[in-house]
Amino acid sequence: MTRSPIQDIELAEVPIRLGQFLKLAGFAEHGAHAKQLLEDEEVQVNGRIETRRGAQLHIGDVVVVGDLRARPVAPQQQDQ
Repeated sequence: MTRSPIQDIELAEVPIRLGQFLKLAGFAEHGAHAKQLLEDEEVQVNGRIETRRGAQLHIGDVVVVGDLRARPVAPQQQDQ
C-alpha cells in the first residue's frame, strides 16, 4: 500500500496550534470542523492520536487525517 506524500506547509511563526494547522493545511474547513475531527479521534500527530485543539506543533511534526499527511516547515529563504 502506497502512502500519500507529506504536504509541506510553510509557517511564518512556530509553534502553531493544531486546530489552526488543520485549517491551514486544508484538512478542516473551519474551526468547528477541526474540533469535530479531533473529538472523533481522526487526527494523529507523529503517529499518536491527538484530541487537543490547542496542542502545539513544531517544525517537522507530521499530522495525519485519513489518507492526508502534512507537516509544518520553515519558510523558504528568498534569493536576492
